[in-house]
Amino acid sequence: MLEASRRWRRDGLGIGLVPTMGALHAGHLSLVDDARRHNDVVIASIFVNPIQFGPNEDFARYPRDLESDADLLRRAGIDAIYRPSVEVMYPPGSSTRVHVSGVADPLEGAARPGHFEGVATVVNKLFAAVEPDRAYFGQKDAQQVAVVKRMTRDLDSPVEICVCPTVREADGLALSSRNAYLSPDERAAAVCLSSAMRLAAEAYASGERRPAELRKVLWDRLQAEALASVDYAEVVDPETFRSPGSLAVLAVSIGKGAKKTRLIDNHDLTRPFPG
Repeated sequence: MLEASRRWRRDGLGIGLVPTMGALHAGHLSLVDDARRHNDVVIASIFVNPIQFGPNEDFARYPRDLESDADLLRRAGIDAIYRPSVEVMYPPGSSTRVHVSGVADPLEGAARPGHFEGVATVVNKLFAAVEPDRAYFGQKDAQQVAVVKRMTRDLDSPVEICVCPTVREADGLALSSRNAYLSPDERAAAVCLSSAMRLAAEAYASGERRPAELRKVLWDRLQAEALASVDYAEVVDPETFRSPGSLAVLAVSIGKGAKKTRLIDNHDLTRPFPG
């Protein structure tokens, strides 16, 4: 991949990278669309990164459909697809990891130890393999975006990090590859995430600024849903991911028993919730 990227660069072409783990949906394709508007060449990567999954997480059952993903990307106008193997990304004996402190520590960092170390490492390796001018990430993974931005600043990376809006269903549920795990009843219950953020945004628009009260609005709505188990629901600063702030961030497991589906979402409370 690097040889092709450098050839395009010698020809004076700008390169955009859309990193994905596959199981593509309209949210991913919106990143491709934005990348196509601002770059001469767009590359998408498909790699289910094992080191960002914890021992009890869903790496083995994470949805994979390379043929369908490749077809979607080609129809979206992608110029190249980078699909490295685990052995290429992490050769035998590989032990180096990229650790970002501070913004990576709370919330997802606390709930999933090692997750952001895995994210930062794989993103750094993708940047090295592709050498893009710009890389495109979705706002749905807001803390991941903040971690990647911190990493690129701290390592003096020349890659511009471009953040695209969360794409949602008509009822507000954020598009996610993990939505495929939801049964019909669980899918209906998952609307509690968007409903909670909508209520918090309305409270903020009415003048509420107290973090504890905004947090209570989120928790009350989420806990009213019988199929929802709340990992966290906080209102934080979008750069530090610590309170106080105006970004509502949620992690909620939907379902019962061993096959719960963990969903994350966020919304800037200074703006009306879409829809």
